[in-house]
Amino acid sequence: MDLGIISTADIARGSLIPALEGSDHDVAAISSRDADRARSVADEYGIPRSYGSYEELLEDDGIDGVYNPLPNGLHAEWTKKAADAGLHVLCEKPLTEDAEEAREVVDHCADRGVTLMEAFMYRYHPRTERAAQLAREELGEIRSVNASFKFPLYGRPGDVRLDPDLAGGSLMDVGCYAVSAAGLFLGEPDRAYAHTDDSRGSGVDTELAGVLEYESGASARVACGFDTQLVQRYRVEATDGWIEVGDAFDAPTEEPVELEYRIDGRHGVETFDPIDQYRLEVDHFAESIEAGEEPRTGGTEAIANMRVIDALYESADRDAPVSVE
Repeated sequence: MDLGIISTADIARGSLIPALEGSDHDVAAISSRDADRARSVADEYGIPRSYGSYEELLEDDGIDGVYNPLPNGLHAEWTKKAADAGLHVLCEKPLTEDAEEAREVVDHCADRGVTLMEAFMYRYHPRTERAAQLAREELGEIRSVNASFKFPLYGRPGDVRLDPDLAGGSLMDVGCYAVSAAGLFLGEPDRAYAHTDDSRGSGVDTELAGVLEYESGASARVACGFDTQLVQRYRVEATDGWIEVGDAFDAPTEEPVELEYRIDGRHGVETFDPIDQYRLEVDHFAESIEAGEEPRTGGTEAIANMRVIDALYESADRDAPVSVE
């Protein structure tokens, strides 16, 4: 598959482009609003073509799909434009600003007959797949999930993650992973309650703590933020044991990672060889296009995730529990 990349975002240069080196997929073109910037990045990474506008890239007949790592507030607009050009779209998370917009984008891509996938790369790591298998096949009734993703966002004036006009905030940037993990193990909740803080006075949440409630009595606790040191983990608690994963979302690509569990008194620690989950993500994207099937993290899951994010924000605004619509 030949991909075009909309923008020269850090995640594209630091993660996705290197992941595809030596793979069956190629980055054939890259674009920026600055033609010199696009050309510089293309030269650095050996990308054949560069463009000084996103529109020019979408007109490139030599690409099969696009990777959209633009700021959150621009995801919907450029995903729709890519679909209008007949291009499949791998869009960074979260897919859109809210669930209503997510439905519009999903329907738009379906109408255009293109594959849409949300780029939750951790879902394609063998360790995540193994954790889901253990929970599904061996663990008893799950009663709670705790998931956190926090890191220090310092020294970055003008960072888009602190811009309310571009759908910034810790929940949108890293908390969406915690919400995704809760959904992976417990499904969609019935109610949500959240507290947020804006420690920078930027107009977005820099810390969020939330509780997701289920009719079964199970619950999930999700936390995210920009104000403390790095933590990224989830723990699944059940009637007969638990599963715990550290470095859960942005897993290292050059060293082994572990999964630990205790089920029915049986303690296990499983080690997974180094692997690039971004490459596995693109592999799944290409396979879904080839098969004409919805990706694992396709539109259905993206809408569900955004419903929970919407409810958490609404709860924080109202300072009260709300239903997940």
